[in-house]
Amino acid sequence: MREQVKRFAEGILYTDQYQLTMAQLYFRMGLHEKKAQFDYFFRSYPDYGSHSAGYCINAGLEWLMDWMAESRFGPAECEALRSQRSTSGKPVFAEDFLSWLCEYGNFESITLLAVPEGRVVHPNTPIGVVTGSLAMAQIMETALLNLMTYQTLIATKAARIRQSCQNQLLLEFGLRRAQERAAIAGTRAALIGGANFSSNVGTSHALGFAPKGTHAHSMVQVFLSMGGTELDAFRAYADLYPDGCILLVDTINTLESGVPNAIRVFEELKSKGHKPGGIRLDSGDLAFLAIHAAKQLNDAGFADVQIVLSNNLDELAIWQITTQIQQEAPRYGVSPEALIGRLSYGVGTGLITSRGDSALDGVYKLVALEEDGEWVPAMKISETPSKTLNPGNKRLWRVYDQRGHATADLIASHDEEVAGYDPLVLRHPSLVTMQRCLAKSEISAIEPLLEEAVIQGRQMIRPQEMEEMRARRREDLLKLDPGVRRMVNPHIYHVSLTQKLWDLKQNLIHQYKQD
Repeated sequence: MREQVKRFAEGILYTDQYQLTMAQLYFRMGLHEKKAQFDYFFRSYPDYGSHSAGYCINAGLEWLMDWMAESRFGPAECEALRSQRSTSGKPVFAEDFLSWLCEYGNFESITLLAVPEGRVVHPNTPIGVVTGSLAMAQIMETALLNLMTYQTLIATKAARIRQSCQNQLLLEFGLRRAQERAAIAGTRAALIGGANFSSNVGTSHALGFAPKGTHAHSMVQVFLSMGGTELDAFRAYADLYPDGCILLVDTINTLESGVPNAIRVFEELKSKGHKPGGIRLDSGDLAFLAIHAAKQLNDAGFADVQIVLSNNLDELAIWQITTQIQQEAPRYGVSPEALIGRLSYGVGTGLITSRGDSALDGVYKLVALEEDGEWVPAMKISETPSKTLNPGNKRLWRVYDQRGHATADLIASHDEEVAGYDPLVLRHPSLVTMQRCLAKSEISAIEPLLEEAVIQGRQMIRPQEMEEMRARRREDLLKLDPGVRRMVNPHIYHVSLTQKLWDLKQNLIHQYKQD
């Protein structure tokens, strides 16, 4: 059963039923091979309740391209569709449509422009632009949203945790708490977004990383159940893994048993020429315990070993821990800067599930159809102005101010030379009275964000090394104003339209309302 599920569920049928029923309608009307353009974007940043994001980190593109390359309708898939019946017992899908799918049901007609992985992205901007036959571009929607939005969500969470832990070592520990095999995508996205390593062995090896971990409370419990001690458990573990040994010290009593026993083992390792790794704290008041554990370790001559914190951490919890350390550590003769500098963090559930906001509201909308070689804009009007579609064949640009900071993401018609405008007019996507004008002298650079990812089914972007994606993330975040990066109540980053696109949008709204 599992093999059959995998065969159908991860290939071309990794889609929603209504994509296929719409595709058959287009086929019946002779529109199935009409050239269409869809935009992929998300509507808002993740809102975690007590805090929220002011940016997102794009991820998932490579997995989408791989899925496109591998997925097509074959005899087995068409037979599965052939078996579907309506409530009256008639076939849902006609034989001529199934024949067309078997011959042309692949993504060789599709062109995809996309923002590269690791880059900072913002709401309502076209992160992906899909062009190709209407039927296949429609069928592509579900997989694109699934593969892109989840990884972007987790990469964003990881970037925020990375920022909160002040660039100390960050380990992703979420495999046990993830939604089944979403852990694989989640680990990849976490590594793009800011995690240094993961405990996920298989995915780490697949991505070229050494998996990381310590040991569980159960190891100490085994020794206790057999009449031994916590010290016996620590010694056994250290004998087997003497280099960089990290001991979990809170099974019995952290400060009265765990840390003192760890210090004894570290002294024994040191006498044998090994450098101890550190301790891990996984319960209790982590800030308080870190301060007092650090004092014990410092007094014993182990001021350089790591203190790994885990247990229900996320960006806000880490921020609160470091704030408490800054306030309380001096009272006990511990340098807060030195202590924070030796902390590492293992983050599990809060990262892999994006605790607080478990889904990114990604959408995939038709924006244009080709008629006689020209793109005809398509429009969707909403009673909520911010949800009214930005129509037509578009491109996305990032505008940098004189400091080299990103000041706006600008959506333009595909044929506009935005660098030639002086001044450059930036219109709010929905509010008539809000606009800015930037003289050329106020702009240091204007950068195109969309790249050719797939051209008529052929991948144009080579597989990206993880460090390339991480470097993009670091560079983009450094170019954001600090207010946009704030953990709580971030400043709003400007997403704007050119005057030409604004005029097109308003004219279409007026026309649609008249009709």
